[in-house]
Amino acid sequence: MSPRQQSVDAQTVDEQTSRVILRAAGSESVKRRPKDRKAKIAAAAAIAFSERGYPAVGVEDIASSVGISGSALYRHFPNKYAMFRHAALELTDALESALDAVSVAADATDRERLREDLLAVIRTTVRNRRTAGIYRWESRFLDAADRKSVRAQAAAVNHRVALHLSRSEPPASARAETILTSAMFSVIGSITAHNLILPQRRMEQVLLDACLSIEHGGSAITSRRSEQTVSTRPVTTNKRERLLQEAVRLFDSRGYHDVSIEEIAAAAGLNASGMYRYFPSKAELLGAVFYRAADRLDLATAAVFESATSPEEALRALSAMYVELSFAQHELMSVYFSEMNNLLPGHRSDLKNRQKLYVVEWARILREIRPDLSAIEAKFLVHAALNLVPDIGRLMKFDVAAENASTLQTFMSAVLFGRPAPAPELLAALNFSPP
Repeated sequence: MSPRQQSVDAQTVDEQTSRVILRAAGSESVKRRPKDRKAKIAAAAAIAFSERGYPAVGVEDIASSVGISGSALYRHFPNKYAMFRHAALELTDALESALDAVSVAADATDRERLREDLLAVIRTTVRNRRTAGIYRWESRFLDAADRKSVRAQAAAVNHRVALHLSRSEPPASARAETILTSAMFSVIGSITAHNLILPQRRMEQVLLDACLSIEHGGSAITSRRSEQTVSTRPVTTNKRERLLQEAVRLFDSRGYHDVSIEEIAAAAGLNASGMYRYFPSKAELLGAVFYRAADRLDLATAAVFESATSPEEALRALSAMYVELSFAQHELMSVYFSEMNNLLPGHRSDLKNRQKLYVVEWARILREIRPDLSAIEAKFLVHAALNLVPDIGRLMKFDVAAENASTLQTFMSAVLFGRPAPAPELLAALNFSPP
């Protein structure tokens, strides 16, 4: 064999060897790709959306948390919205499946069936604690068709639980039952807003007892409803004040990321350069909005403590104050609840510490009334009571009618004190007369 032929043969062998190696490498690569990658991507996306909202999360953030590239992620989801939609639908699917799996004796009472349904919802929420907070973002970021679909599923879950509510005379309206079951779901969903830890069974019991207290106290709500009360925005000539007011309005309606400096300035009757005389950046403007909400809450809280004569009176007054303040300034409070992650790091850390201290103070008073609670259990209940205000307030469209405020205060008292208001007292609080 000639030297040239030997060289050609050697090259052929090398090429064949290379192809074998490449095929093996490709095969190994395929084997290493987890079969549940789509599920892992979906879980990572749901956690990110739940904790940070929709605009603040990027595709690369999600891909990085799974350990893949953005292009690899797109093999499973076409875009970020598809992941958000998947997460929202998956949550309601999980709740429906949990209720499907509930098994009770044929002769079980409504109370027993309600208890098992609530436990199924609680356990599902605990299992999905890091992702279930996505319910707070659905109405803002889902498109109309998907929002309608998610709401239909949520309404079906709500109705299934409502079937076993205590019956009242006169019978509660569909709206009252929706508000009542939504309040119980809000108590359960409150665990997605904090990181406090309790043993599984104790957490379930604390949440279940709070839900059942709401159910018993709320059974007297009737179908009567007032006309919508319209609140007017005060007019001011102070330019800084106008900037804050318009920023709150725009951030609430469209979200921080979708509002520009120019739009805020124009709404306040200024140009962009005029706004910079008062705030060096949009982030600093957002910080000023948050500090305003926190300062108002601190002042109102101090006023309650000055006038209260007992721990129970203080806690009831704090609940009433929180509802009144939240309804009167619902746009401001909505921004406060939804835009925390867009604050500058220093502002965010400071304001989160103030939030924690606020919860600690309520929990301290609660333990004076209920010494059987541990410090962590008291904080769980405070978070549950506070969570009712934005959740149920949205259902009520933040209508400042007296019966709405009374209903919410009754729910909060039931959660905090572990006992409902007696029916006549509840009816009086709602401005209704007993039948």
